[in-house]
Amino acid sequence: MTERKPEGVSFESWVEHQITQARERGDLEGLAGAGKPLPRREREKTTYEWALEWARREEADVAAIMPTGLALRKEREELPARVARQPTEELARAVVEAHVARVDRYYRQPAEGPWIPVGMPDVEEMVAEWRLSRPVVVPGPAVSEPAPSPRRRRWLRRRAG
Repeated sequence: MTERKPEGVSFESWVEHQITQARERGDLEGLAGAGKPLPRREREKTTYEWALEWARREEADVAAIMPTGLALRKEREELPARVARQPTEELARAVVEAHVARVDRYYRQPAEGPWIPVGMPDVEEMVAEWRLSRPVVVPGPAVSEPAPSPRRRRWLRRRAG
């Protein structure tokens, strides 16, 4: 840990003093990249480009840093597949209605970043497509419950006395 800068010493001379001490101790010898120029950046990156590159490098969810409208568009593209995976009509309807609510909220609030129009899906149409993707179940003959077996008589009866 470095020492505190003594009062009355300028910041520049204090830093130069610490560098000189580190050089004398040999702390700066054999460092990776020593004597090589710093890598040049091709061009200045925007904050969004930097965040996108970072998210890909760290294998993070890129949709989390997308502008809201773009994220909703991406979600809209994936909506038919999500609806098709739902086991019941109620769950399929809930998935579509939740998406519609998010799009509605996006249209009603001031846009953060660029405003991107997002298509509003029709709930009934999506549920009808879900129904068509399901196999048709043909009702078979009604299976009745087996009749209860007759009571077995006890082999030993009590005598009424």
